[in-house]
Amino acid sequence: MIPFHIELKAGTPIYEQVVYAVKKAVAFGQLIPGDRLPSVRNLSQELNINPNTAQKAMTRLLQEKIIEVRPGIGCTVAAAFPATAEQREVILEKKIEQLVVEAKRLGLSERELTKALQKHWMDMKNYQA
Repeated sequence: MIPFHIELKAGTPIYEQVVYAVKKAVAFGQLIPGDRLPSVRNLSQELNINPNTAQKAMTRLLQEKIIEVRPGIGCTVAAAFPATAEQREVILEKKIEQLVVEAKRLGLSERELTKALQKHWMDMKNYQA
């Protein structure tokens, strides 16, 4: 059984959905440092996805230091690294830019975007798995 919740949807690459589901589970404490993740083979079987897709997701999680490989154990959730305000800004800058570009493309005002962001922040604050 996979230790995080995911509902695969059309329109977004599957490996990105898996990466997001793991990040969300870590952010909300469903997965904590040291928790084991399924092997690529088990992940692909449980989600009914191609093993190459599962491998791509695990590789991305390793690159982003969300998970780590422990010899004899497998993949586990990595300990969070403390980031300075500057490091957090650098990490989020591209994602924020993408959000603003998409909002402008859709014709949203700054106020509408801010309101949507605040609503989503509150929804996530109340998130239960």
